[in-house]
Amino acid sequence: MPASAQSSRRPKALKKEQVDLLVTGGTVVTMNARFRVIEDGAIAIRGDKILAIGPSVEIATRYTRARRILARGKLVLPGLINTHGHAPMVLFRGIANDLTLQDWLEKYIFPAEARNVTEEFVIWGTRLAALEMIRGGITTYADMYYFEDAVARETKAAGMRGVLGQTIIDFPVPDAKTPADGLVRAEEFLKRWKGDPLIRPAVAPHAIYTNSKETLQSAAELARRHKAPLLIHVAETKRELDDSLATHGMTPVAYLDSIGLLGPNMLAAHCVWVNDADIALLARNQVGCAHNPSSNMLLASGVAPVPAMLAGGVRLGLGTDGPAGSNNDLDLMEEMDLAAKLQKVSRMDPQALEARQTLAMATIGGARALHMESEIGSLEVGKRADLIVLNLNSPHAVPMYDLYAQIVYSLKSSDVQTVVIGGKVVMHDRRVLTLNEAEIIARAREYRVQVKHSLAAPQK
Repeated sequence: MPASAQSSRRPKALKKEQVDLLVTGGTVVTMNARFRVIEDGAIAIRGDKILAIGPSVEIATRYTRARRILARGKLVLPGLINTHGHAPMVLFRGIANDLTLQDWLEKYIFPAEARNVTEEFVIWGTRLAALEMIRGGITTYADMYYFEDAVARETKAAGMRGVLGQTIIDFPVPDAKTPADGLVRAEEFLKRWKGDPLIRPAVAPHAIYTNSKETLQSAAELARRHKAPLLIHVAETKRELDDSLATHGMTPVAYLDSIGLLGPNMLAAHCVWVNDADIALLARNQVGCAHNPSSNMLLASGVAPVPAMLAGGVRLGLGTDGPAGSNNDLDLMEEMDLAAKLQKVSRMDPQALEARQTLAMATIGGARALHMESEIGSLEVGKRADLIVLNLNSPHAVPMYDLYAQIVYSLKSSDVQTVVIGGKVVMHDRRVLTLNEAEIIARAREYRVQVKHSLAAPQK
């Protein structure tokens, strides 16, 4: 038979489909409903979404790429989700420590904010926070602060995903002299950022002890009208619980329910002092909760009943809180380790919160708390391409017998090597590509001088 005839009968090679990015060769920890783990796995990304996921050999036969990330010998995880924080407060890192929440707020933080917080302060604080979070593998975070429009601009410029709340509070603050001014600013913020692919604008009444019933209800009505999240501190301390019982005759959770605030758009930070009835209310109303172990420990606020909340069906994620004495860093890898160990020792039960449950709280659990589980939190086809690659070559990373235990109890934020958010590489080989690290650190040192001087000056 002629050679030409033989060649015409050979099966034609399948034409590979073009994608923007391939992540290949790593151990892919999907955190999907079946907790699928793919050894020598690969992820194909087009635009900002995951197009395909599976064994590397299978993905390689179907797709060709514009760019490839080689992850052989490494772990590929969903991006971590920080469900509670106050990003610009990094510029107050460590100004007041070893205090109760009320002393920390009233004697140090509120005065420091009054003297220092401007839009420029918020810009540089957000840049520093974004730098720290990206380097630690956080791809999405929830925030409550002032000048939140500046927080949103800087978060987007850094390539991060954010659920960002404009703070509402009943006394004069840096960006609003009255709660009415705060509500006006919040509505402008909601309108400006509606529909953004990275930024989800929110309304953030600070707490029941800093806002009247009328302010809380106005904030909730504004959020509902714009179909926006409502972020608030809830049941953080024993004092808050006692004051609520004395003033309202009910717990903070029950009080918020009685005035119509609980609902599926709420993200409640802390939820330390909650009872079984509160947990049932939170679950029934699909309220997201942010557990902040470092903050609760450092301020001696208490130990949240995490196992009961998970068993009760509460949407529960992990958060760092603000890095200024309630927690002095934005390290969610550390929060995982502490979250698990805190439950074990406080309940004298080594199985109170297991490693896989804890990693779920930092990923898909955080997504559920933010009501974003259809978009982020696990590595699945159709979801946003938010992922991190962790290096396993450090002494503390080997040997590895139990994958989830290694991630939660052994690995560090410094092991995060590469970060992809919405299909875009924002950190590669530990270098953040969207921020000027040297400039940000230099400006943070300048702000230290300003803040320290302001605290030493007599109060006007």
